[in-house]
Amino acid sequence: MMTPASAGPAPVIAIDGPSGAGKGTVAQRVAGELGFHYLDSGALYRLVAVAADRARVSLDDAAGLARLARELPARFGGDDIWLADERVTDAIRAEAVSAAASRVAALPAVRTALLARQHAFRRPPGLVADGRDMGSVVFPDAGLKVFLTASAEERARRRYKQLKDKGMHANMAALLQDIRERDARDSARSVAPLQMCEGARLLDTTSLGIDEAVQAILAMHREAA
Repeated sequence: MMTPASAGPAPVIAIDGPSGAGKGTVAQRVAGELGFHYLDSGALYRLVAVAADRARVSLDDAAGLARLARELPARFGGDDIWLADERVTDAIRAEAVSAAASRVAALPAVRTALLARQHAFRRPPGLVADGRDMGSVVFPDAGLKVFLTASAEERARRRYKQLKDKGMHANMAALLQDIRERDARDSARSVAPLQMCEGARLLDTTSLGIDEAVQAILAMHREAA
């Protein structure tokens, strides 16, 4: 017999916001605290960008990119992400891939192709999904929608530290310019533009640590329950 808890779709916490705001780290921590599944929607677009590079499909070829998105041989296991038999966990975080993924994500055909794949992550006991349009397009019925942001300068500083900690070269001015350009591109695109959707709650993490941001969202979840 179906219990009341299983009668409806699994609950969703949708966390949207600009690049570098800490959505991924915070969302993953929130999911762990609640025992929910986790969707890093940005990873899907990054995977399409990597697959396009491997298959030599132009970033201007919308039909070819949509085909790759539909057939994407991707799998997620623990903290690792795989494209076919290749572990690409670190490769998809490269700056070049980030820039390519932003272009890929602006294509309506690609977004449509990935929609069903994103919906499949919604399973009991619940899902925490982060991206640019989780609350507005992918999961408009999410019980809690959060727009998580931080100043462009703070996001550049965090990215600079992240790259330096990995022993990689980084230039603060270039990172800040890239973030501002990506914000403009994501906000101006015709399909699912980056914006705070109706019903979302704003969480500015410019002066917050990860633990503080996680606790703030958990508090919002308790209030919404």
